[in-house]
Amino acid sequence: MKIIISPAKKMNADTDSFNAKGLPEYISETVAVMQAVQRLSSDEAKRLWKCNDKLAELNYERFKNMDLYSGLTPALFSYDGLQYQHMAPRVFTDRALEYIQRHLRILSGFYGILKPFDGVVPYRLEMQAKLEVDGKNNLYEFWGGRLYDSLTKSRGGSEKMCGERIIINLASKEYFKAIEPYIKPCDRVITVDFLEETDSGLKSKGTLAKMARGEMVRFMAENCIEDIEQIKNFDVMNFRYREELSDISKFVFV
Repeated sequence: MKIIISPAKKMNADTDSFNAKGLPEYISETVAVMQAVQRLSSDEAKRLWKCNDKLAELNYERFKNMDLYSGLTPALFSYDGLQYQHMAPRVFTDRALEYIQRHLRILSGFYGILKPFDGVVPYRLEMQAKLEVDGKNNLYEFWGGRLYDSLTKSRGGSEKMCGERIIINLASKEYFKAIEPYIKPCDRVITVDFLEETDSGLKSKGTLAKMARGEMVRFMAENCIEDIEQIKNFDVMNFRYREELSDISKFVFV
């Protein structure tokens, strides 16, 4: 079983609290992405990032001076968005940390796919960014099926038998699109949706969903969940599993 989540735009560098355990799987491809960004002018980079002048200047300097091999922070502790704040991995037990290293994968426009303790540097680059790399028109084309291939490998590096591959999708639509075209009929993908009851019906609210995704990862890690049926016991932030809204490929919490 693999759990997939999105990265966060906000990132920190922290080389003291936890040690990185190696480089990302597709570091050579990341070098190509980095070089494509470095070839942009400051104005082109700002348009790519769709951010204000201050953030554009910060990230332009980051890419200009980027070193992918030293001063690294484990990926899980580098991202600092709402999802990661509610996950709170810094207070995980050793057992929970071992669980997420086995099961959790972070999708990234820059690194492709990350294990929690892969060493990374701060960057800004969304998967949907229209960056040309090695003749490909965008990052979806550039990464192709690599991210799916990584998810479906066994710990020994070989491909898992079809039918044994379970993916718990806690990623945003933007990032799940990097996996979705390559999924095979015998894979089981379970997308977890978090909805809120309102006077006008059930609504999906981005901020609340990010918080809940982080809490779900925390719940799974703390309980070392291996049986997907146990996911239905999640009851944090007043969310409850709704059987009548769910099916074999979708677990809905309201």
